[in-house]
Amino acid sequence: MTTPQSAGSFFSPIRVQHISINFQVGTRTVTALQDLSFSIKPGIVTGLIGADGAGKTTLMRLAAGLLVPDSGSISVLGHDATHDSLTVQGMIGYMPQRFGLYEDLTVQENLDLYSDLQGVAKKDRPGRYGQLMEMTGMAPFTGRLAGRLSGGMKQKLGLACTLIRPPRLLLLDEPTVGVDPVSRRELWNIVYHQVQNEGMTVLLSTAYLDEAERCGEVVLLHEGKKLGRDTPSVFSEKLTGHAFEVRSDFGRRRALQQRLTEKPKVVDALILGEHVRVVTREPVQAESLAGEFSLPDEPVQVTAVAPRFEDAFIFLLHKEKKDNSKNDGSLVLSARVSGNGHEEVIIVHNLQRKFGDFYAVKNLSFTVRRGEIFGLLGANGAGKSTTFRMLCGLLPASGGTLQVAGLDLRIARAEARARIGYMAQKFSLYEGLTVWQNLKFFANAYGLFGKKRKERMGWALDAFELLTLRDNVSGELPLGYKQRLAMAAALMHNPEILFLDEPTSGVDPLARREFWHRINGLAEAGVTVLVTTHFMEEAEYCDNLVIMARGEVLAAGDPQELKRNAANDALPHPTMEDTFIALIEDFDADQG
Repeated sequence: MTTPQSAGSFFSPIRVQHISINFQVGTRTVTALQDLSFSIKPGIVTGLIGADGAGKTTLMRLAAGLLVPDSGSISVLGHDATHDSLTVQGMIGYMPQRFGLYEDLTVQENLDLYSDLQGVAKKDRPGRYGQLMEMTGMAPFTGRLAGRLSGGMKQKLGLACTLIRPPRLLLLDEPTVGVDPVSRRELWNIVYHQVQNEGMTVLLSTAYLDEAERCGEVVLLHEGKKLGRDTPSVFSEKLTGHAFEVRSDFGRRRALQQRLTEKPKVVDALILGEHVRVVTREPVQAESLAGEFSLPDEPVQVTAVAPRFEDAFIFLLHKEKKDNSKNDGSLVLSARVSGNGHEEVIIVHNLQRKFGDFYAVKNLSFTVRRGEIFGLLGANGAGKSTTFRMLCGLLPASGGTLQVAGLDLRIARAEARARIGYMAQKFSLYEGLTVWQNLKFFANAYGLFGKKRKERMGWALDAFELLTLRDNVSGELPLGYKQRLAMAAALMHNPEILFLDEPTSGVDPLARREFWHRINGLAEAGVTVLVTTHFMEEAEYCDNLVIMARGEVLAAGDPQELKRNAANDALPHPTMEDTFIALIEDFDADQG
C-alpha cells in the first residue's frame, strides 16, 4: 500500500489552491490573501518571505486549521485543513509568533503541560525530554521559571514544547524575531536537525533575509499574492550585473548612502562595512557608475559584486510598489540640534544596577558624542534594556555615575527626560487609541498645546506618512506603521537625544531601510541616537559600539575596528555577525 509520504516528489505536504481571505478592520476591508496557489516539497525547509501585511501569518493560520478561507482550499498532509482541522492539528506542529509559554511555570512544568495537551504517554516522556533538552541546551534550566528566561531561551523552550510529539510537518511563524544572533543560530541548528534526522518538513516565515538563503526553497508573498517560488540562488542569479559596492576615500558613509539613494538608477543603497552596497534598476558596468556617482571633489570606487537573495527581494518589492518615490527625510526634524560633534552628551562611568543579589548591569562605562549613532549590542539578557531605562531616567542606578545632556540623572531625572525621546522595545503606545489620539496624548505629555501642538501633530502625520491612517486604531496597524507612530511620538518634542530599543525587531527589510533612513537623517541634523539591535548589519550604521555580556562591556570601538580585531586565519574578513558570535562564544567559554 502506498502512503502519501512514500509517494515521493508527487506528494506535497501543503497544497494551496486559489485561496482568498479578507478581514474587516474597523470600516476597512483588508485583503490578506488573493487567489494564492502554490505547493511545498517534502523533507526541506521552505521559507515564507514577504513584507509586513504580505499574508504570511494568515497563511500559517490557515494551514493550521485556525482560519477558514473565503474561497479556495488548502490541503495539509493530504487532509483539507478547513473541514478536517482537528485531524490536521493532530499531525502538525505549529509555533506562532507569540508562543504561549506559561511564565509562572518552570521549564519542566511547561514541558509536562504541553505533553498533557498533546497526549504524550508518561512512559514516553523522559526519553523525549532528554532529547529536547540536549538539543536546545536547556538541561541545566529545567527548574527555572519560564518568565525568568532570556528571549532566546524562551524561543527554544517554545520550540521544544512544539516538538514534544515529533510532527511530520512543522509550521514556524518568525521563530527568531527578537533573539540575538547566537540564539538564532542555535534555533536554526534545531530546525536542521529535525529535517535531516527526523525527515520533517518545515514551513518557516522570517524577517531575516540571510535566513531565507538557508531555506531549500522560498515563496515570496506581496500584498497577499505570490511573486514567485524557487530556490534562493535562482532569485539571486537574476540580478547579476545589478549589485555593486561603492566606496569613498573621504568616509562619511551616511552622506554617501543618502546621495546614492536619490539616484534614479538606484533601487537600494545599504551601508555594509566600509562600503555602500547598491542595487540598480538595470544591469550596468561598474565603470559607468563610478563616473556618475563621483563628485568633483569626492571620487568613488565602484566594484561589481555577486548578488544576494536580499538584493532580489528588495528589487522585486520595488517593482511591485505602486509609488516608487523615495522619502528624502527632509521632514524628519524641523530644526537642527545645536552644538559641536566633539561634545560628550552621554557619560556613563562604572554604572551598576542590582536586582536583589543579581547584577543586571555591572561596571559599565562609555561616552557618546553629539550627533553620533551609538550601538549597544549583546545577547538576550545582557543588560541592554536595563541600561536604556537607566539612561532615560526610568530606572534608578544602583551605583556609578550617569550624565545625559549635561545633567546628573541622580538629581535631575525629570529635567533630563524633557530633552530625550525614548522608543521602547515593544510597542508602547495606547493600542485602543487612534493614531491621532496617540499623537495628541504624547504632545500633551511633552507640554505642547495650542498652535505648537497642532503644528507638531501635523508634522508627525506628514513626516511619517500617517495622514491616511490618522483615524485608525493603533493596535490594528501593521507592525511597520506601529513603529512609525512610536518614533513620531518619541520625536514630538524635538529631543536632542533619541533612545531606540530594538526599534526594527520583527519589521520587514523595506520598513527597516525606511527606519534607518530616518535615523541617519536625524544624526546628520545633530541628534544623538542610541540604539540596540539584533540585526548585525544594522550595527554597521553605528559610529561606535559597545558589546555587552552579562551586564559588562565585552568589547568597544567602531564596527571596522571590532571586525579587524576578530579576524583570524580561518576567517580573515569577518562580518559583524561573525564578530559578535565569536566574542560571545569566547566569553561563555571563559565563564565555563
